[in-house]
Amino acid sequence: MTTQIHLSAPDVGERERDAVDAALRSGWVAPLGPEVDAFEREIAARVGVAAGVAVSSGTAALHLGLRGLGVGPGSVVVTSTFTFAATANAVVHAGAQPFFVDSVESTGNMCPELLDETLSALARQGRRVSAVMPVDIYGQVADLSRIEGVAERHGVPVLCDSAESLGATRGGRAAGSFGQASAVSFNGNKIMTTSGGGMLLTDDVELATEARRVASQARLPVAHYEHAEIGYNYRLSNVLAALGRAQLERLDGMIARRRVIRERYRELVWSYEGVRLLHDGIDADDNVWLTSLMFDDPTSVARVGEALAARSVETRRLWKPMHRQPVFASAGSTVTGVADRLFEHGLTVPSGSVLSDLDVDRVLELLSAALDRQS
Repeated sequence: MTTQIHLSAPDVGERERDAVDAALRSGWVAPLGPEVDAFEREIAARVGVAAGVAVSSGTAALHLGLRGLGVGPGSVVVTSTFTFAATANAVVHAGAQPFFVDSVESTGNMCPELLDETLSALARQGRRVSAVMPVDIYGQVADLSRIEGVAERHGVPVLCDSAESLGATRGGRAAGSFGQASAVSFNGNKIMTTSGGGMLLTDDVELATEARRVASQARLPVAHYEHAEIGYNYRLSNVLAALGRAQLERLDGMIARRRVIRERYRELVWSYEGVRLLHDGIDADDNVWLTSLMFDDPTSVARVGEALAARSVETRRLWKPMHRQPVFASAGSTVTGVADRLFEHGLTVPSGSVLSDLDVDRVLELLSAALDRQS
């Protein structure tokens, strides 16, 4: 039986097992504990911000960040259309309306010029924009310095969805350090994992303190259980934080391995016309989370994907834009067709650091055969 090769399987080993075992033996099994405290400090130090709040998912981190910025009913959050649904879902969880902005073709990240146009148009319409939420796509940090500048001119705070980009940098700044706050994800398929989990990162210690309180059911600091507002059960468990700390020790090595794998894809596709890598030539500072192929002929996406699936190799289409999702059909958008083209022409291929050289050899052999058939 042929072993399935996954897109981005968790890369865990003895170090992680020892860390989880030690956390279990410590007795700190329930949410919170010394591993959570240490994990928050270590991730915040890695990114270079004052505080981190470890929570159950990246979506929870986004929700808490939006709430901390005052996002609520009657307001609009301008965000990327080329992203996973969790980005837009968090806006709705906060009671606001998402408004989608299209991408830069070379990266898939939010276009700063379109953002400027959108904020100006919404202001003319009298709509209150409570936050801008750009997304770092597939491990590539968006042009956040320019986006911050645009948002500042319009008087709007920035919350960065850096779920996919932990370990990446741009202009010497780490993913997770931009905006008033950022959110990262430790989902099972991310660059490093806590099985499920995320973290809100910020230099605003008051925002972090409030997020930590609300994430713990908004319990007031008295001897009994007292609640003056609705809170959430969002905090990360001590056991999963131990897993995350072990993963953080290995983060640079996992990024380096993914970079080696991407280079092997690059060497292969150079031999073929009509196919290239997304982020090609501009990925020196990304975390190489996922490698995506872009085809001139959109029909190649399905054909190559089906050929690899038939041999137990997982692939995935790029994000279907939020402005094309039925659940957000009534949301506003500023689109140019870039995100649509990325969705229609792109295919993500196995990229995980857990892949062996033999796994990569197998994928490349099958991909080469599929591309030969396209030729």
